[in-house]
Amino acid sequence: MPDSSPLAASTPMEDGWRQTHLGRLLGHAMRRFDARVLQLMARNVEVPLALSNLAARDQVSAAHVHITRHLALQGDRLTDLAQRAGMTKQAMATLVDQCEAWGLVTREADPLDARARRVCFTPTGLAWLQAFRDAVAQTEAEFRAEVGKDVATVVAIGLEAYASGDTTGDAGRSGSRRDSARAG
Repeated sequence: MPDSSPLAASTPMEDGWRQTHLGRLLGHAMRRFDARVLQLMARNVEVPLALSNLAARDQVSAAHVHITRHLALQGDRLTDLAQRAGMTKQAMATLVDQCEAWGLVTREADPLDARARRVCFTPTGLAWLQAFRDAVAQTEAEFRAEVGKDVATVVAIGLEAYASGDTTGDAGRSGSRRDSARAG
């Protein structure tokens, strides 16, 4: 039976768009970036050998990097850390447990609430954080070298604008332009 959907009637269905749309390209780029960062961290002589070995054997994943990216230097409650990382509290608790076993973080009493605990970097975790910073800087430099300084600048500006933009979509912006056009 032929497809009678409006999309099928107006345009023959092509499959290539699923491989090349912006979201997919961003996802591939992020996975490549994170993999390179972890590779560099595994080779960093400042990272404790046990952590380097974990990273080299792919035991440390991009998910673990969420803690490195999102944990404040003064520490955070688990719920705040999970929210900032865009993860459930339960998933973040699992990552924190692993990172605590590796000596990257510790759970300490919250000075503002005796019932709460804060996740804090250990000295080893701070060394890991510095290795992360160094690896990110090198990976960004490699990106600039590969695509060119001008393209890298445009990509960074575009991603920053998009990431900090209105999450409700274009409707609010286009509606306000229509309203101002009608008023004028």
